[in-house]
Amino acid sequence: MSPEAGSNPSKPRRILVVDDDPSQRSLLESFLAGQGFEIVTAASGQKALDTLRTRGEFSMMISDVRMPEMTGLETLRRARKEHEHLPVLLVTAYADIKEAVGAMKDGAVNYLSKPIDLDELLASVRQATGLSRDAELALGLTLPLPGNVIAKSPLMQALLRDASLIAPSESRVLITGESGVGKEVLADVIHAWSPRAAGVMIKVNCAAIPETLLESELFGHERGSFTGATAQRIGRFEQANGGTIFLDEIAEMSSPLQAKLLRVTQDGGFQRVGSNTEIQSNARILAASNRNLEEEAKKGRFREDLFYRLNVVELNIPPLRERREDILPLASHFISELTKGKARFTSAVTECLERYAWPGNVRELRNAMERAALLSRGEMILPEHLPARVSATVQTAAEPMDAKRLEEIEREAVIQALRQNTFNRTETAKALGISRRALLYKLQRLREQGFAVDPV
Repeated sequence: MSPEAGSNPSKPRRILVVDDDPSQRSLLESFLAGQGFEIVTAASGQKALDTLRTRGEFSMMISDVRMPEMTGLETLRRARKEHEHLPVLLVTAYADIKEAVGAMKDGAVNYLSKPIDLDELLASVRQATGLSRDAELALGLTLPLPGNVIAKSPLMQALLRDASLIAPSESRVLITGESGVGKEVLADVIHAWSPRAAGVMIKVNCAAIPETLLESELFGHERGSFTGATAQRIGRFEQANGGTIFLDEIAEMSSPLQAKLLRVTQDGGFQRVGSNTEIQSNARILAASNRNLEEEAKKGRFREDLFYRLNVVELNIPPLRERREDILPLASHFISELTKGKARFTSAVTECLERYAWPGNVRELRNAMERAALLSRGEMILPEHLPARVSATVQTAAEPMDAKRLEEIEREAVIQALRQNTFNRTETAKALGISRRALLYKLQRLREQGFAVDPV
């Protein structure tokens, strides 16, 4: 326990963040400062040791493992000689069991892999600094939501809290989730909350542009560089200089183009097609995909080095079926927008909307509301105004099961899956077919009810 572990929760905890990557330092500094912590950064292990000697007490240190000259493990060992009780959290893009075991033996409080899971990071920081969950929430940053963003569910509110803390940094963000969940909307929110909000927000759908034209779209071309290039073209990265560029469906990009994008993520440099002149862009990159890019990288379909470059932090948007509290508010928002507030739902329509699984997510819900608005002529929305697959959910549904029994079945399934996967949360979420964030939310509820959901 740190020297400050028992102090007043409202007193800022001072955390030393050590990483040779400026983008990663910026991310952690922005995120943790938004949570109410006082952050000091160091770009190397030696600078971290010097800071510990000269800046007084720290509540904990968070250090990258793979750094030049002095690794995070060596920094940990040296720091422990002078600061015996300092909690240290190690972070690395290279998950290595031997290093993890060694780090724990040397006194690390935890060992996390990049991209950092923000829930795990906060849990480790709260535990190491003695900050209660209630105090942590009280210190969270809140920002006004744009009018088109509806988030009533705890899952979406937690996601937007994370986004509000990440947005002020310069870090690259990978937004994942099924088709139609609202990845572009979240990208807009991050841009609006960032210091670049006054700059441009350039969007490129990599799946909608032919491969032969995508390079020119992104980086531009010179006149005569290929057939049809009758004039010079300024690319999207050049246009986005000083602002943000959103690359949707990034997994659809070809391997040669991925290599060129990797260069941009490294130093911002690129060349127009048909030119040898180097151009610089400091555009912040937000990328999105409905595929699992980590799995794609393992199978050789996506560059692993580019995956880690883009995935400084990942924000996964849960599907609509996992955040049912958002269905009716979203539907009401859409129908009000489409009918200028004239239409309303019957109770049967409400039941249909709540029962349907929405495999197409928010996009499917909006399309259903557009259909209903047209067929109802802006008056009362009836079940027959909904798509047949939606209205059929009430007609074919069996007698509703007792809510208490449903809760018991879900609880038993979660606990059984946890034990079968030796309390590995990622594997448990996969086994249950839900997102990791949804699992963490369910586990928190079970803890509050007194059930054992953590390894002994």
